[in-house]
Amino acid sequence: MARFLFKLETVLRHRERIEQERQRDLALLQSELTRLQSLVRGIEDEMQKSTADVRDNHLVGKLNLAYLAAHRRYMLGMQRKGLDLVEQINAQQQKVNEARAALAEASKQKKILEKLRERQQSQWSADVARAEASAADEMATQMSHASLSELSELELSDLEEQTQ
Repeated sequence: MARFLFKLETVLRHRERIEQERQRDLALLQSELTRLQSLVRGIEDEMQKSTADVRDNHLVGKLNLAYLAAHRRYMLGMQRKGLDLVEQINAQQQKVNEARAALAEASKQKKILEKLRERQQSQWSADVARAEASAADEMATQMSHASLSELSELELSDLEEQTQ
């Protein structure tokens, strides 16, 4: 039996590979975004712990102004570090959005070829079915013609016998 052959199969495989690459790229960008977000959470936790420590241990009794000034500088540095990370997160989020759009486009291009393949395969199946039906009709016609020929030969021979 004949086999369906999609002429653009190599293009379809290429588009599948492109889609897989886009998925990989998106996963890497999302993991970096998650890492940056966890760093910000870590900074926030560290700042809260440091503030709680100062409040609980260093604001009671005699105040150490040098320690409080150092703590303030530390907090300002952590805030700057946190703001830098937030900027990095925003840039990374933009990259993730672009990667999502690229993945969506790659998926769309692959789907287009898959639909084309499905359409061509259904057309091919219909053509094969039509050809098989035509062949079956031709065979039935030939068989019918052959049996009619035999029947008419028998009738002629019977008429000849009767006339004799």
